Amino acid sequence: MTVHEQSISFEVDGRPATVADDGTNLLEVLRDRLGCSGPKDGCSPQGQCGCCTVLVDGSPRVACVTPVRRVAGRRVTTVDGLAEGDRRRWGDAFCAAGGSQCGFCTPGIVVRLKALADRGVEAGDHPPVARALQAHLCRCTGWRTILDAYDLVAADPAAGADPGATLAGRDLAAAARRAALEGGVPQRVGPDVALGHGGFADDTAPAEALVAVPDGRGGWSVGETLTEARAGAGKVQGRRTTADVSRPLGVPPGDWVVTLRTAWVEPAYLETDASWCQPGGEPASPLANGGAFGGKTTSLAPAAARALADRHGRAVRVLLSREDTVRLGPKRPPVAAGVAADGSGVLRIVRTPGVAAAVAAAAPGLEVTEVDVAGPPTSVAVRGAGWAEAAALLAALAGHPAVTVTAPNGATAEAEVGHDGRVRVRVACGDPLDEVVLRSYCVGAAHMGLGWVRTEGLSVAEDGTVADLTIRSFGILRAVDTPPIDVDIERRTGEEPVNGSDAVFAAVAAAEWIRQGCPEAWPTERGARR
Repeated sequence: MTVHEQSISFEVDGRPATVADDGTNLLEVLRDRLGCSGPKDGCSPQGQCGCCTVLVDGSPRVACVTPVRRVAGRRVTTVDGLAEGDRRRWGDAFCAAGGSQCGFCTPGIVVRLKALADRGVEAGDHPPVARALQAHLCRCTGWRTILDAYDLVAADPAAGADPGATLAGRDLAAAARRAALEGGVPQRVGPDVALGHGGFADDTAPAEALVAVPDGRGGWSVGETLTEARAGAGKVQGRRTTADVSRPLGVPPGDWVVTLRTAWVEPAYLETDASWCQPGGEPASPLANGGAFGGKTTSLAPAAARALADRHGRAVRVLLSREDTVRLGPKRPPVAAGVAADGSGVLRIVRTPGVAAAVAAAAPGLEVTEVDVAGPPTSVAVRGAGWAEAAALLAALAGHPAVTVTAPNGATAEAEVGHDGRVRVRVACGDPLDEVVLRSYCVGAAHMGLGWVRTEGLSVAEDGTVADLTIRSFGILRAVDTPPIDVDIERRTGEEPVNGSDAVFAAVAAAEWIRQGCPEAWPTERGARR
């Protein structure tokens, strides 16, 4: 620090720390200056995802919107600073319940739930737990398994209940195989993953690495620190627009029994794109321990990290902010379709390489027309793109409340959404390998399917600019809005295992749409740009 800067002293995870008071937020100080990788950066900083939650004198605080000067003389506890017994119990509980998949959001959730448990909220008392989770976003698990994990920890702690006992004899290697099938990339399963040690790209970058962020002009702003790089880029905090959700396509003319129009939808993975590379080296994968629902298959971060490292002759971290991922990352392509009573019809869809074949896999009777529309990039890799919409249209044509969908890989899911909102799912996807992991992914897929129909969507201006740039503008269902989700797994031991959660996603979306009476426009609970 310079002679003109004042210093701030506080305690972090039981150790004294002194840093410059230069206006930086607590999250950047923890991660980039003090090497505390437990708190994660998922919104950079919007204060809306909860991934960076820490305890300040025992109370939960969102670190990315907490100026570091506010913790002067105080005690900061990250997930890594919890008592060892607490860390073990929470990590074991989340692993045992399937309350963690990629493990990016759960360090912040564990910290908040630890504070809630310390207040005496009992196992099974889910309303206060769900309300506490409103400060967080978990895209993977669908919330219900997180409630299950809380119950395991909160169940009679005085009697020495041990969530780790439920892990005894479980084959975590088989669990990782199932997670890889569901996530689409190699993954690990274990208690440490829930505590934030899944191996995320930015957590493993060298401390001396330069930092690069998009400069908004097609290049990169490079600095010694994240603050310096963002200042060079002129980063402006993203906002949520007041404009309505955009459905850019009109239903094709025809005598249709069922019609559907959908919006731009953000994959909304929690770990924004990140990579790092040494000069001449292999860049770190931005996929880490999660598949990002197909949203990172073409990430620009690794190539940029390699090129910048070679140019500067030093290791370089490449980081995309939440606003960057929304502007640059691929979206689910909007559709507008009509289907006749015989199953024939026309599906118009924003031009996306490979999407016509994806639709044909589920509904060969639909004519696919691709349309050029100004907007963000789209990708067929996004979960179920094209074929899930086609499956929903055919299910709506049948009109039965219990929907059966067979995915292109042969997995089958049956789903029904009751009048009380409760979701019931049955899935068959070969050998389950690990039922806890499979259930977790199916619950998460059901949550995503419900949100897709009800509330998820983006506003995109006529020139193609995405206007919704904040986590909360995506329309993802909160814990308090997510109904109970029951998953029944067909045990087909010995059969080749395949991804099952994508079939669940499509089946639940179709079942929810049918429950609502098949209104033409998705999301059904938000407005439409005309």
